[in-house]
Amino acid sequence: MARLQLRNLQKSYGDFKAVHGINLEVEDGEFMVLVGPSGCAKSTTLRMIAGLERVTGGEIRIGETLVNDKAPGERGIAMVFQNYALYPHMKVRKNLSFGLRLKRRPADEIEEATRDVSNILEIGDYLERLPKQLSGGQAQRVAVGRALIKKPQVFLFDEPLSNLDAKLRASMRVRITDLHKQLKADGMQSTVVYVTHDQTEAMTMGDRICVMKDGHIMQVADPVTLYNRPANAFVAGFIGSPEMNLVDANLKGNVLSIGAQSHALSDQVMARLDQGHSPELILGVRPQHFSIADADTENTFEGRISHVEFMGHEVYLYVHVEGQQMIVVVSATNYDRSKINGDHVRLQPQPAAMHLFDRKSGENISLGHLQ
Repeated sequence: MARLQLRNLQKSYGDFKAVHGINLEVEDGEFMVLVGPSGCAKSTTLRMIAGLERVTGGEIRIGETLVNDKAPGERGIAMVFQNYALYPHMKVRKNLSFGLRLKRRPADEIEEATRDVSNILEIGDYLERLPKQLSGGQAQRVAVGRALIKKPQVFLFDEPLSNLDAKLRASMRVRITDLHKQLKADGMQSTVVYVTHDQTEAMTMGDRICVMKDGHIMQVADPVTLYNRPANAFVAGFIGSPEMNLVDANLKGNVLSIGAQSHALSDQVMARLDQGHSPELILGVRPQHFSIADADTENTFEGRISHVEFMGHEVYLYVHVEGQQMIVVVSATNYDRSKINGDHVRLQPQPAAMHLFDRKSGENISLGHLQ
């Protein structure tokens, strides 16, 4: 097993700097997810770890070994690509065993390893098929098996589920995370770096998640911490579905104003605020952390409903408050139309779930004693 360390890692293409000196440690046996929007350099970072991109500056260490100048085959890694990258002229059996045959491993060892991996991934029935005879999910399992059979120190996954339909993506998420747990239980190498742009994949699969933007790391934490304690407005808006409501606000004393409407912050919220903050802030509240209040309830925000989506067990309300849109999610069983006056509604945020971000830096100034 091996720990992966990125120290001041940099990548430039001419005058363009894609990765800005990032530092990250992936612990032995950890499932680390790199997530962020397209162009944030998560795949570039993964390709540098794999040895497919040259490092401009900094260090990559696998275990205690500096691997910057080592060829991909010498790094003790195995990679699963977005497009599966199976050899089209080879049957599944040969695709799985190709890496071991290149290393001239004994035939009985190759046969045993192929059988074991086939059993783990439940692809034994496909061994004599060509890749073109496989479904997307079957081909992806073969690609995972080809990585697994090498027994690498670090597994690298580059958006491996993006070509699958929604139902198959969900089942493959479970299969990959279960495989990781099984390998750890069996004492096998299981350090994983997994790249995705899908925050649902990140939240459901990762032990920890590294959120990236424009070649910078914005926050590294477990899924619960990212959701409840976002370090900045970018993380708050990226993690969670629907995304957190982020609206411009101003704070004077304990009075938070959105346009002409004001809301007196509770002592609980005020105690969390950093000292010396700017009055120009961003209010962040997750859609699930609003409730619909009675018409005469004080200390609420009044808005106009522009759209309603019935999602089965939930109802999404799109509400305009002082020219800024908010999304409110309420349980379908608790959706009380009597509290809506025409198309107007009063929204009451949960004090414990209110976040305040500095409008210029984006930093969360309200983490204080937030649990």
